[in-house]
Amino acid sequence: MFEQLGLIGCGLIGGSFALALKRAKLVKRVVGYSKSPSTTERARQLGVIDVAAPSALLAVSGADIVLLAVPVAASEATFKAIRHGIGSDALVMDVGSTKGDVIEAARRGLQGQLGNFVPAHPIAGKEVSGIEHTEASLFTGRHVVLTPIKSTLRSNVQRASQVWSGIGANVLTMTHEEHDSTFAAVSHLPHLLAFAYVNGLAGQPQGERFLSLAGPGFRDFSRIAASDPVMWRDVLLANREQVLAQSRAFRAALLEMENAMAEGESQALEQSIARARQVRAAWQPGASSSHDSQQDA
Repeated sequence: MFEQLGLIGCGLIGGSFALALKRAKLVKRVVGYSKSPSTTERARQLGVIDVAAPSALLAVSGADIVLLAVPVAASEATFKAIRHGIGSDALVMDVGSTKGDVIEAARRGLQGQLGNFVPAHPIAGKEVSGIEHTEASLFTGRHVVLTPIKSTLRSNVQRASQVWSGIGANVLTMTHEEHDSTFAAVSHLPHLLAFAYVNGLAGQPQGERFLSLAGPGFRDFSRIAASDPVMWRDVLLANREQVLAQSRAFRAALLEMENAMAEGESQALEQSIARARQVRAAWQPGASSSHDSQQDA
Protein backbone atom coordinates (compact mmCIF):
# COMPACT_ATOMS: atom_id res chain seq x y z
CA MET A 1 0.00 0.00 0.00
CA PHE A 2 1.09 3.55 -0.73
CA GLU A 3 0.91 6.22 1.94
CA GLN A 4 0.07 9.14 -0.35
CA LEU A 5 -0.85 9.73 -3.97
CA GLY A 6 0.15 13.11 -5.34
CA LEU A 7 -2.35 13.71 -8.14
CA ILE A 8 -1.62 16.44 -10.67
CA GLY A 9 -4.75 16.95 -12.75
CA CYS A 10 -8.11 16.12 -11.19
CA GLY A 11 -9.96 15.21 -14.37
CA LEU A 12 -11.54 12.02 -15.66
CA ILE A 13 -8.39 9.88 -15.84
CA GLY A 14 -6.58 11.23 -12.81
CA GLY A 15 -9.70 11.22 -10.67
CA SER A 16 -10.64 7.70 -11.75
CA PHE A 17 -7.12 6.51 -10.91
CA ALA A 18 -7.43 7.98 -7.42
CA LEU A 19 -10.84 6.34 -6.89
CA ALA A 20 -9.53 3.02 -8.20
CA LEU A 21 -6.58 3.09 -5.78
CA LYS A 22 -8.92 3.89 -2.93
CA ARG A 23 -11.35 1.11 -3.84
CA ALA A 24 -8.49 -1.40 -4.04
CA LYS A 25 -7.12 -0.10 -0.71
CA LEU A 26 -3.78 0.66 -2.34
CA VAL A 27 -3.43 4.18 -0.97
CA LYS A 28 -4.15 5.84 2.38
CA ARG A 29 -4.41 9.46 1.30
CA VAL A 30 -4.80 11.41 -1.96
CA VAL A 31 -3.52 14.98 -2.28
CA GLY A 32 -4.64 16.63 -5.50
CA TYR A 33 -3.91 19.71 -7.54
CA SER A 34 -5.48 21.11 -10.70
CA LYS A 35 -4.79 24.31 -12.56
CA SER A 36 -8.34 25.39 -11.72
CA PRO A 37 -8.84 25.72 -7.93
CA SER A 38 -12.58 25.08 -8.39
CA THR A 39 -11.80 21.71 -10.00
CA THR A 40 -9.52 20.73 -7.14
CA GLU A 41 -12.14 21.75 -4.59
CA ARG A 42 -14.84 19.85 -6.47
CA ALA A 43 -12.63 16.76 -6.43
CA ARG A 44 -12.33 17.10 -2.67
CA GLN A 45 -16.09 17.51 -2.26
CA LEU A 46 -16.72 14.38 -4.31
CA GLY A 47 -14.24 12.38 -2.24
CA VAL A 48 -11.90 11.80 -5.15
CA ILE A 49 -9.08 13.48 -3.24
CA ASP A 50 -8.67 13.96 0.50
CA VAL A 51 -6.66 17.17 0.46
CA ALA A 52 -6.65 20.01 -2.08
CA ALA A 53 -3.12 21.32 -2.61
CA PRO A 54 -2.49 24.93 -3.69
CA SER A 55 0.33 23.93 -6.04
CA ALA A 56 1.68 20.95 -7.94
CA LEU A 57 4.82 20.99 -5.81
CA LEU A 58 2.86 20.74 -2.56
CA ALA A 59 0.68 17.97 -4.00
CA VAL A 60 3.69 15.71 -4.52
CA SER A 61 5.56 16.64 -1.33
CA GLY A 62 5.54 13.55 0.87
CA ALA A 63 3.93 11.38 -1.81
CA ASP A 64 5.31 7.92 -2.53
CA ILE A 65 3.29 7.67 -5.76
CA VAL A 66 2.71 10.55 -8.19
CA LEU A 67 0.42 10.66 -11.22
CA LEU A 68 0.52 13.37 -13.86
CA ALA A 69 -2.85 13.58 -15.59
CA VAL A 70 -2.30 16.77 -17.56
CA PRO A 71 -2.39 17.61 -21.29
CA VAL A 72 0.77 16.27 -22.94
CA ALA A 73 1.81 19.81 -23.91
CA ALA A 74 1.93 20.71 -20.21
CA SER A 75 4.19 17.80 -19.25
CA GLU A 76 7.56 19.56 -19.20
CA ALA A 77 6.35 22.52 -17.14
CA THR A 78 4.68 20.13 -14.70
CA PHE A 79 7.78 17.96 -14.32
CA LYS A 80 9.86 21.06 -13.60
CA ALA A 81 7.30 22.29 -11.09
CA ILE A 82 7.32 19.07 -9.05
CA ARG A 83 10.97 17.99 -9.42
CA HIS A 84 12.13 19.27 -6.03
CA GLY A 85 9.18 17.73 -4.21
CA ILE A 86 9.65 14.17 -5.47
CA GLY A 87 11.06 11.79 -2.89
CA SER A 88 13.93 9.49 -3.81
CA ASP A 89 11.69 6.40 -3.58
CA ALA A 90 8.58 7.90 -5.19
CA LEU A 91 7.01 6.25 -8.23
CA VAL A 92 6.12 8.84 -10.88
CA MET A 93 3.81 8.09 -13.81
CA ASP A 94 1.90 9.98 -16.48
CA VAL A 95 -1.18 8.99 -18.50
CA GLY A 96 -0.43 10.73 -21.79
CA SER A 97 -1.69 9.39 -25.12
CA THR A 98 1.73 10.03 -26.68
CA LYS A 99 4.98 8.87 -25.18
CA GLY A 100 7.98 10.11 -27.15
CA ASP A 101 7.27 13.78 -26.42
CA VAL A 102 6.42 13.10 -22.76
CA ILE A 103 9.66 11.17 -22.27
CA GLU A 104 11.66 14.07 -23.71
CA ALA A 105 9.75 16.43 -21.43
CA ALA A 106 10.63 14.20 -18.46
CA ARG A 107 14.32 14.19 -19.41
CA ARG A 108 14.35 17.97 -19.38
CA GLY A 109 12.05 18.40 -16.40
CA LEU A 110 13.02 15.61 -14.01
CA GLN A 111 16.74 15.50 -14.84
CA GLY A 112 18.43 13.46 -12.08
CA GLN A 113 15.14 11.94 -10.96
CA LEU A 114 14.36 10.33 -14.31
CA GLY A 115 14.77 6.87 -12.77
CA ASN A 116 11.57 7.45 -10.79
CA PHE A 117 9.51 7.92 -13.96
CA VAL A 118 7.53 5.15 -15.65
CA PRO A 119 5.67 6.44 -18.74
CA ALA A 120 2.16 4.99 -18.86
CA HIS A 121 -0.90 5.15 -21.11
CA PRO A 122 -4.19 3.68 -19.93
CA ILE A 123 -6.35 2.76 -22.92
CA ALA A 124 -9.52 3.93 -21.25
CA GLY A 125 -11.73 6.98 -21.19
CA LYS A 126 -15.03 8.51 -22.22
CA GLU A 127 -16.22 11.12 -24.67
CA VAL A 128 -17.00 13.33 -21.69
CA SER A 129 -14.32 14.76 -19.44
CA GLY A 130 -14.23 16.27 -15.98
CA ILE A 131 -14.16 15.24 -12.37
CA GLU A 132 -17.93 14.58 -12.28
CA HIS A 133 -17.51 11.64 -14.67
CA THR A 134 -14.83 9.74 -12.74
CA GLU A 135 -15.29 6.01 -12.16
CA ALA A 136 -13.33 3.65 -9.93
CA SER A 137 -13.92 0.90 -12.49
CA LEU A 138 -12.71 2.90 -15.51
CA PHE A 139 -9.55 0.79 -15.92
CA THR A 140 -11.03 -2.61 -15.10
CA GLY A 141 -10.25 -5.01 -17.93
CA ARG A 142 -8.60 -2.30 -19.99
CA HIS A 143 -5.03 -2.24 -21.32
CA VAL A 144 -2.40 0.01 -19.78
CA VAL A 145 0.81 0.41 -21.77
CA LEU A 146 4.10 1.09 -19.98
CA THR A 147 7.02 2.41 -22.02
CA PRO A 148 10.00 2.45 -19.64
CA ILE A 149 13.32 3.86 -20.85
CA LYS A 150 16.89 2.91 -19.99
CA SER A 151 16.98 5.38 -17.11
CA THR A 152 13.86 3.95 -15.48
CA LEU A 153 14.69 1.91 -12.39
CA ARG A 154 13.63 -1.72 -12.81
CA SER A 155 11.99 -1.69 -9.38
CA ASN A 156 9.76 1.18 -10.44
CA VAL A 157 8.64 -0.63 -13.59
CA GLN A 158 7.62 -3.57 -11.39
CA ARG A 159 5.79 -1.29 -8.97
CA ALA A 160 3.97 0.47 -11.80
CA SER A 161 2.88 -2.86 -13.24
CA GLN A 162 1.63 -4.01 -9.83
CA VAL A 163 -0.32 -0.77 -9.30
CA TRP A 164 -2.19 -0.96 -12.58
CA SER A 165 -2.78 -4.69 -12.21
CA GLY A 166 -4.05 -4.03 -8.70
CA ILE A 167 -6.85 -1.82 -10.02
CA GLY A 168 -7.89 -4.38 -12.63
CA ALA A 169 -5.96 -3.32 -15.73
CA ASN A 170 -4.06 -5.53 -18.16
CA VAL A 171 -0.48 -4.27 -18.28
CA LEU A 172 1.59 -4.30 -21.48
CA THR A 173 5.10 -3.03 -22.11
CA MET A 174 6.59 -1.70 -25.34
CA THR A 175 9.05 0.92 -26.51
CA HIS A 176 7.79 4.45 -26.86
CA GLU A 177 8.44 4.27 -30.61
CA GLU A 178 6.22 1.19 -30.91
CA HIS A 179 3.59 2.87 -28.78
CA ASP A 180 3.41 6.06 -30.80
CA SER A 181 3.28 4.31 -34.16
CA THR A 182 0.67 1.82 -32.92
CA PHE A 183 -1.67 4.39 -31.44
CA ALA A 184 -1.29 6.73 -34.39
CA ALA A 185 -2.87 3.91 -36.40
CA VAL A 186 -5.61 2.72 -34.06
CA SER A 187 -6.48 5.80 -31.99
CA HIS A 188 -5.07 9.10 -33.22
CA LEU A 189 -5.98 8.71 -36.90
CA PRO A 190 -9.55 7.58 -36.13
CA HIS A 191 -10.03 10.72 -34.05
CA LEU A 192 -8.61 12.88 -36.84
CA LEU A 193 -10.96 11.25 -39.35
CA ALA A 194 -13.98 11.65 -37.07
CA PHE A 195 -13.26 15.34 -36.52
CA ALA A 196 -12.77 15.94 -40.26
CA TYR A 197 -15.86 13.94 -41.22
CA VAL A 198 -18.17 15.82 -38.85
CA ASN A 199 -16.72 19.18 -39.93
CA GLY A 200 -17.09 18.25 -43.58
CA LEU A 201 -20.69 17.19 -43.05
CA ALA A 202 -21.70 20.17 -40.93
CA GLY A 203 -19.99 22.62 -43.30
CA GLN A 204 -22.23 21.74 -46.26
CA PRO A 205 -25.28 23.93 -47.03
CA GLN A 206 -27.57 21.04 -46.18
CA GLY A 207 -25.44 19.87 -43.25
CA GLU A 208 -28.03 20.61 -40.59
CA ARG A 209 -30.69 18.68 -42.49
CA PHE A 210 -28.31 15.75 -43.03
CA LEU A 211 -27.59 15.63 -39.30
CA SER A 212 -31.28 15.69 -38.42
CA LEU A 213 -31.75 12.44 -40.34
CA ALA A 214 -28.62 10.69 -39.08
CA GLY A 215 -29.05 7.31 -37.39
CA PRO A 216 -27.02 4.62 -35.63
CA GLY A 217 -24.33 4.51 -38.32
CA PHE A 218 -23.54 8.19 -37.85
CA ARG A 219 -23.74 7.81 -34.08
CA ASP A 220 -21.22 4.96 -34.02
CA PHE A 221 -18.81 6.47 -36.55
CA SER A 222 -18.84 9.99 -35.11
CA ARG A 223 -18.82 9.12 -31.40
CA ILE A 224 -15.20 10.08 -30.79
CA ALA A 225 -15.66 13.45 -32.50
CA ALA A 226 -17.20 14.57 -29.18
CA SER A 227 -13.79 14.21 -27.48
CA ASP A 228 -11.93 17.02 -25.70
CA PRO A 229 -10.55 19.56 -28.24
CA VAL A 230 -7.53 20.70 -26.22
CA MET A 231 -6.41 17.17 -25.41
CA TRP A 232 -6.68 16.02 -29.01
CA ARG A 233 -5.04 19.13 -30.41
CA ASP A 234 -2.03 18.34 -28.25
CA VAL A 235 -2.02 14.62 -29.10
CA LEU A 236 -2.25 15.15 -32.86
CA LEU A 237 0.52 17.75 -32.84
CA ALA A 238 2.76 15.74 -30.52
CA ASN A 239 2.52 12.61 -32.70
CA ARG A 240 2.12 14.39 -36.02
CA GLU A 241 4.72 12.43 -38.00
CA GLN A 242 3.18 9.07 -37.19
CA VAL A 243 -0.39 10.34 -37.63
CA LEU A 244 0.41 11.91 -40.99
CA ALA A 245 2.00 8.65 -42.14
CA GLN A 246 -1.17 6.80 -41.20
CA SER A 247 -3.26 9.48 -42.89
CA ARG A 248 -1.37 8.91 -46.13
CA ALA A 249 -2.02 5.17 -45.90
CA PHE A 250 -5.71 5.87 -45.33
CA ARG A 251 -5.91 8.25 -48.27
CA ALA A 252 -4.35 5.64 -50.55
CA ALA A 253 -6.97 3.08 -49.49
CA LEU A 254 -9.76 5.64 -49.87
CA LEU A 255 -8.52 6.64 -53.33
CA GLU A 256 -8.52 3.00 -54.40
CA MET A 257 -12.18 2.67 -53.44
CA GLU A 258 -13.08 6.04 -54.97
CA ASN A 259 -11.51 4.98 -58.26
CA ALA A 260 -13.44 1.71 -58.22
CA MET A 261 -16.67 3.63 -57.70
CA ALA A 262 -15.85 6.19 -60.39
CA GLU A 263 -15.07 3.49 -62.93
CA GLY A 264 -18.04 1.35 -61.94
CA GLU A 265 -15.74 -1.55 -61.03
CA SER A 266 -18.17 -3.45 -58.84
CA GLN A 267 -15.90 -6.45 -58.27
CA ALA A 268 -12.95 -4.33 -57.12
CA LEU A 269 -15.21 -2.33 -54.82
CA GLU A 270 -16.76 -5.46 -53.36
CA GLN A 271 -13.32 -6.97 -52.76
CA SER A 272 -12.21 -3.86 -50.86
CA ILE A 273 -15.32 -3.97 -48.71
CA ALA A 274 -14.92 -7.74 -48.14
CA ARG A 275 -11.30 -7.29 -47.00
CA ALA A 276 -12.35 -4.66 -44.49
CA ARG A 277 -15.25 -6.80 -43.29
CA GLN A 278 -12.95 -9.79 -42.77
CA VAL A 279 -10.43 -7.78 -40.75
CA ARG A 280 -13.13 -6.18 -38.63
CA ALA A 281 -14.92 -9.49 -38.02
CA ALA A 282 -11.69 -11.13 -36.86
CA TRP A 283 -10.75 -8.29 -34.52
CA GLN A 284 -11.27 -8.89 -30.81
CA PRO A 285 -10.99 -6.03 -28.30
CA GLY A 286 -8.35 -6.67 -25.67
CA ALA A 287 -6.72 -9.57 -27.52
CA SER A 288 -3.42 -10.73 -26.03
CA SER A 289 -0.20 -9.21 -27.28
CA SER A 290 3.41 -10.27 -27.55
CA HIS A 291 4.18 -7.16 -25.47
CA ASP A 292 2.37 -8.54 -22.43
CA SER A 293 4.32 -7.52 -19.34
CA GLN A 294 3.89 -11.00 -17.84
CA GLN A 295 7.02 -11.79 -19.82
CA ASP A 296 8.91 -9.11 -17.92
CA ALA A 297 7.53 -9.71 -14.43
